[in-house]
Amino acid sequence: MLSPFERMVAFRYLRARREEGLISVIALFSLIGIALGVATLIVTLAVMNGVRGEMIRSIIGLDGQVSVYATGAPGIASYDDVIRSIAAVPGVVSAVPKVEGQIMASYKGQAVGAMVAGYRYEDLLKKDLLVSRMTAGGLAAFGHGEGVLIGSRMAEKMGLHVGDDITLISPEGRATVAGMVPRVKAYKVAGIFSIGMYAYDNGLIVMPFEEAQVYFKLRDNGGDAATMIEVTGADADQAPRITREIAGALGPGFRVYDWKSSNNHIFQAVIVQRNVMFLILMLIIVVASFNIISGLIMLVREKGRGIAILRTMGASRGSILRIFLACGASVGLLGTLLGVALGLLIAFHTEEIQRWLESMMGHKLFTDELYFLSHLPSKVDFNEVLAVAALALALSFLATIYPARRAASLDPAEALRYE
Repeated sequence: MLSPFERMVAFRYLRARREEGLISVIALFSLIGIALGVATLIVTLAVMNGVRGEMIRSIIGLDGQVSVYATGAPGIASYDDVIRSIAAVPGVVSAVPKVEGQIMASYKGQAVGAMVAGYRYEDLLKKDLLVSRMTAGGLAAFGHGEGVLIGSRMAEKMGLHVGDDITLISPEGRATVAGMVPRVKAYKVAGIFSIGMYAYDNGLIVMPFEEAQVYFKLRDNGGDAATMIEVTGADADQAPRITREIAGALGPGFRVYDWKSSNNHIFQAVIVQRNVMFLILMLIIVVASFNIISGLIMLVREKGRGIAILRTMGASRGSILRIFLACGASVGLLGTLLGVALGLLIAFHTEEIQRWLESMMGHKLFTDELYFLSHLPSKVDFNEVLAVAALALALSFLATIYPARRAASLDPAEALRYE
């Protein structure tokens, strides 16, 4: 703890006089550097957390937490029996059949690759992420098996609107006397959705379950099969455990994957980017801390005579040490507080700032194809904020130790010899 005398001297030293202007400039740059480093680090961590959370929400919201496939077969024939076995596993909330397959979508000469997902109407209604993001049309026609739902980016790219006919072309064709002919069928667009994740908005077509079965030949010869079974649990973090228990309950003949292993490459890329950005931005704080060192060393040299006089008047080495520790720590503390305030202000308003910058610049700042998402989400973790603030304070305090020890070890006789 500082005595009133030590606080007074430290405060006077921080108020640089005209001849000590360079010291005050270095202290100001140190403060600004720490503030910017802390703010940028908080915003970066919040955005990376937001991106990861939004991706998890979108993936789980549409694809479920656990996927079950049949081994060595194009589909799961007795999917109702399999669903009953899965539903008996603790932690499972729902299990629904799904038909999926890759196709080529075409409209007026334009063609794009897409993924078809076939759901029963009652199962689709449980997917709040998709149902709540319908931007045009609705689910009425879909419920009667008379249309498909497409993503907003696909509709925009191909010029599709509700009521238009989109042609689907499957590479798995049918055999004719002329050879294999691709299956081609047109479907009416019943609705358009916007999930906010590029992969879904640009390449997903949702089709009625029975129509998807017919299109992908899962009802041939009186059959009734699903490509896979989509499982949702009460807790997404428990997906690996549920996956193991489902695999044990079903036995051989099935492949079971959880959402983490299926999308591991995406989340690993996010984690690597997060760690690299953390290390790079920490360098800003480190550089600012070095500025504190240089500023305090210059202050010690400028105040050598004053330090000697204080020592001769009875000030102890510990008192001088605490005075200069207080000088450096004050810069670090103020810079950290400003950085935390600025970082939280930006982190809580990232989307508003993004829209404002885009309106000013006239183009999008983030390309959906590269960043997966069509917006910039942010999720502040206050434990991370406290960790960043503590790290910045620790670096600032460590930067003051050497100059403060140097000031405390100053010999009064040597400092006043030539005065």
